[in-house]
Amino acid sequence: MFVWDKDDLNPEQVAAVVQPGNVFLVACPGSGKTRTLTYKIARQLSELQSDKQRVVAITYTHRAADEIHERIEQLGVDTSQLWIGTIHAFCLEWILRPYAIYHDALKHGFRVINAYDTERMHDELCKQAALRLNAFDCGHYFTPTGYVLTTPSSFKKAAVGELLEKYWANLRRDRQVDFELILSYAYKLIAEVPSISVLLGSLFSSVLVDEFQDTKEIQYAILAAILKASDGKATAFIVGDPNQAIYGSLGGYAITAADFGQQSGLTFREMELSLNYRSSERIVEYFGNFSLYASKIQAEGKHKDFPSLISFDQATSREGLEAELVRLIRYNIEVVGIAPNEICIVAPWWVHLASMTRRLVAALPEYSFDGPGMVPFARDIDNFWYKLSRIILTEASPQLYVRRIRWAGEVLAGLADAGVDISQLSRKRLLRECNSISIAETDGLKFLAAFFDALFEAIELDFRASEPLFEHYQAFFESSQRRIERLQKEGSAAIGETAMFRKVFASKTGTTVSTIHGVKGAEYDAVIAYGLLEGMVPHFSDPDQIATANKLLYVICSRARKNLHLLSEQGRPRGSGEVYAPTEVLVGCSFSYDAVP
Repeated sequence: MFVWDKDDLNPEQVAAVVQPGNVFLVACPGSGKTRTLTYKIARQLSELQSDKQRVVAITYTHRAADEIHERIEQLGVDTSQLWIGTIHAFCLEWILRPYAIYHDALKHGFRVINAYDTERMHDELCKQAALRLNAFDCGHYFTPTGYVLTTPSSFKKAAVGELLEKYWANLRRDRQVDFELILSYAYKLIAEVPSISVLLGSLFSSVLVDEFQDTKEIQYAILAAILKASDGKATAFIVGDPNQAIYGSLGGYAITAADFGQQSGLTFREMELSLNYRSSERIVEYFGNFSLYASKIQAEGKHKDFPSLISFDQATSREGLEAELVRLIRYNIEVVGIAPNEICIVAPWWVHLASMTRRLVAALPEYSFDGPGMVPFARDIDNFWYKLSRIILTEASPQLYVRRIRWAGEVLAGLADAGVDISQLSRKRLLRECNSISIAETDGLKFLAAFFDALFEAIELDFRASEPLFEHYQAFFESSQRRIERLQKEGSAAIGETAMFRKVFASKTGTTVSTIHGVKGAEYDAVIAYGLLEGMVPHFSDPDQIATANKLLYVICSRARKNLHLLSEQGRPRGSGEVYAPTEVLVGCSFSYDAVP
């Protein structure tokens, strides 16, 4: 039985970890949700009665899965019977690949395409459409009964629907599956072949779901079917925060314990984590103004009594925004003493952040920044060459060994899925070969291409002879080249250099620049948010303006430990001679704000 030191967890966390059966846990920001989930998984792994059983944990991001996996290993717990990853990775590994024979679109083999492939295909079809469309208009997600278009333009929906039908027909013809179809096909298999749920339900001793408020209806349906088919043998541990449900436009919503219990046939014990160990008492008090779901939150961490500055600026003009951001950054670093990498700049849209990042780099050359326009290739975890690049571009150090050896296992699994014989290739040998290769090339793409060639020569494999591997290879380089050219055109001259490639997987050392959605789950000593304007926060197309604005502001403000600076700049043009006004929910919040010296 896994045990821990008495100071590792607080009473609320202990109660959730030791609670038998099914738990529905609402965790406030900074409450140690990840720690609680980690210890719960570790305990469940230690309780397994058979080497055939599995503990399954569904996370919102691959990064979260990596972090939790590493924490469990650091606790000294064997993770060989743990599967942890995103719902898309789960559906691929446990449903689509083993049961493809039962689906007409999959039974003759299939290849998962990446976001670049999807965007390129959408662009080509948009050029052929009678109505003027772009790839952004083609956004959609699947539900158990069909699909939902995310375009805000109602008059475009019929044309987008026709375009998507052609797109899906092309994918079926070429035996391809995109990101969204993974969920659709998995649900259809689960619904039409009940024995799949029965088998998986017998294998899984428990299913844990992180960030339930960001989970889609179709994802709930897939997991509920498996849990129900287990006939009570598999338990569920569901954790999240309904106040942070900001992915509604993508289909995510915060299900209730009663509704998920009805779907899965389970009875849940509802519990909560109410102690915030992240923020000062003043910041906890402030972001509570945007809480939609009643919850008790109490500041309890080492920053509890910090004299936080919370400012709201509606006077700065769009033209003066850069200067004000520079002033706030300097104040927090040079006066308050906050480290540069403990500051985050937040705005609602990437398009505003990319140009602002470059301007801040020029204005503050003594500091570094991590943000959009700084990453040469997209995070595409389903692409084999992206997986291999993680190993190649990270340092061979003892601190990263556990992570790199796990990545090596994923690379070997990718080779096996492509039909490559890996019987003579171990994870340690793959790492050893990678560590021994030295390529003197400053161009990032040329460096990777040369490294790939050298590695596959060393392991005596011809990746070009494997159609899936070579298709992934071409997609990786084509999408990266396109991204680099676009960013160089926008002013990021050094983006294609090998040194920039290595920064993709390195620990962040500069001030973070991110969207609201991108910063979710993170925390910083100081948060500076701008673009807090009606039509941006929330987006003008959102059907529930007030609720969404509250959730977005809740997420922004609860990221901060010490200081929080909010800006609704004047003069940002909206079109037709109009300008954006400050977010109404923010203006309506009655609070005694501070002036920044």
